[in-house]
Amino acid sequence: MTSTVTPWTGMIPVDDTALACTDTGGTGIPVVYLNGQFATQGYWKRVIAGLGPGWRHITYDERARGRKSKTSADYSFEAGIRDIDAVLAARGVDRALIVGWSYGAFLGAHWAGRNPDRAIGAVLVDGAMPHDWLDDAMEERIRKMFKRMAWFMPLLRPTGLVPRLSAEQQATSNIELGRISREGELGPVMDGITVPTRYVLASGTSLGSKGDEQEVIRASLDKVVARNPHIRISAKVPSNHSMILRKDHAAVAAAIREVAAV
Repeated sequence: MTSTVTPWTGMIPVDDTALACTDTGGTGIPVVYLNGQFATQGYWKRVIAGLGPGWRHITYDERARGRKSKTSADYSFEAGIRDIDAVLAARGVDRALIVGWSYGAFLGAHWAGRNPDRAIGAVLVDGAMPHDWLDDAMEERIRKMFKRMAWFMPLLRPTGLVPRLSAEQQATSNIELGRISREGELGPVMDGITVPTRYVLASGTSLGSKGDEQEVIRASLDKVVARNPHIRISAKVPSNHSMILRKDHAAVAAAIREVAAV
């Protein structure tokens, strides 16, 4: 982490695809940002600006996300974990601070738990909360929601704002996340984390949620924090799940500094 790395933008091959990546370089602590399920690296620009040039910021677009990352035959959660390793290897990073929002928080929690010698720490933004929210009715709701959205997705794909996945592929990914979220699945992952980990939580609803569903899920963290002294809630902010990186980026940046200080 003491050698100087020049800024770089390019494609990183992994499996049957390639990922668009940006590395600001420098001599600071490497921070790897993990996007929301169908989001892009551009979502992090305010957090990165808030932290400033004293850090080495590494962002990338997941498979079939953004304008440049290529499509794949595998959009599974485990493929997402492999992509983290591929990006780190390609950029010559041995140890990094992992920051993930939404789906990226799940990836970050799993990666930090599996790689305690490589994770400096983790910041999890309104994601990776163990709760059994997926049942048959919710699965049907998810499939209907993505089916309804399917008609306008092709119109937005050239902008990079929506993924190049079919409605069925998006629904399948979301349902897989529901299974990964279950207390029996995610609880042991969180209990096993041994590096400094901080949560930044949003308020209110997220896409597809109703009523107080999201707040009930967030409340599950009380048990996680009580069981694992390495994990704390850094902040709960006013903005909702979708707007947290835009409106409360300062809280995310503060959590990153907090983890680095530990």
